[in-house]
Amino acid sequence: MAFFEKERDLNRPPEDLILEVDGSFFQAKASEWTLRLDQFLAAHLTWRSRSSVRDLVKDGFVELDASTPDQPLGSGKFVPEKRPGKKLRHGSKVRVIIPPHLRLPVPEGVSAIEVLYEDDDVTAVEKPAMVPVHPSGRYVNDTLIQRLHGHYAEQLTQEGVAPRLAHRLDRETSGIVLVGRRPGAHTELRRQFEAGEIDKRYLAIVEGVIEADRGSLNWPIGPARTSVIRLKMTVCEDGLDARTDWSVVERFDDVTLVACELFTGRQHQIRVHLSAMGHPIVGDKLYGPDEEIFARAADGELTDQDRDLLRLDRQALHHTRVAFDQPRTGERIVVESPLAADLQAFLDGCSRAGDAS
Repeated sequence: MAFFEKERDLNRPPEDLILEVDGSFFQAKASEWTLRLDQFLAAHLTWRSRSSVRDLVKDGFVELDASTPDQPLGSGKFVPEKRPGKKLRHGSKVRVIIPPHLRLPVPEGVSAIEVLYEDDDVTAVEKPAMVPVHPSGRYVNDTLIQRLHGHYAEQLTQEGVAPRLAHRLDRETSGIVLVGRRPGAHTELRRQFEAGEIDKRYLAIVEGVIEADRGSLNWPIGPARTSVIRLKMTVCEDGLDARTDWSVVERFDDVTLVACELFTGRQHQIRVHLSAMGHPIVGDKLYGPDEEIFARAADGELTDQDRDLLRLDRQALHHTRVAFDQPRTGERIVVESPLAADLQAFLDGCSRAGDAS
């Protein structure tokens, strides 16, 4: 997967792509480095089989930039390339244009989105749990960006402007996602996120009863190098600075509902901090009872014992509030989302701390 440096724009329609080849990863000189076209496309279009990728090339849906090193005097226009074994070199550009009847489908009945706020520049939408933000790996048939493309199909057709996610949530996390409807608006939202000017509040249901009312976790976060799960993070001395403030919303007999304010945006930050605090999020397969549960879940092999330990099918984390400056006017906009229905139902089935009934 390290055939390129510039990743595809995941906010664009998933199969209308311009990809750039970068061979600097390899030790060979860039001028000598080559890669087959079908290999390159298979590394990008991970949701398609090798044979279907070759068919795309043979059927004329793939083009190469005529000004690549193979044709240094080209005009810069893309020309069709029907040879799957065509050698690419460092600096080549590949365009994939797939007709509608072959495009990644969005199943009927699941393409609607819930809009919490909208103006000409920004949309805030509700992301359901278990819906990934972008197509990747095995999760390709229903994603938030596909739903947005369907919702803004007319804008995409008339203006060629794709909605762009300003940030991401884990697949199992529910709640608010901000979307830039114009390139300038997206850039400004991203700047606000990076500058820490956007207020983010999450609700989490954690294992155990937290005695203190509030606290601040200033623990650096970095890769969990001793874990076999590559994406797992941990609190470590050589990690990046990370701060999470938390406060108790309500206590139950064996769980606590807490609100978390993020001051940094490290990978899995809330999940890592709460787990390190001794109160992992209910349903968290990676930072909960045993990381092996995560591996079994990825293979579709969760046991009944695993499910009993998790108590929920997904991690009990919800993005409940965001405040940002409107990109053009500077007006402070606050968007809120109530606790997701499945998490509220879980709490409704719990006994409140001190409840004698």
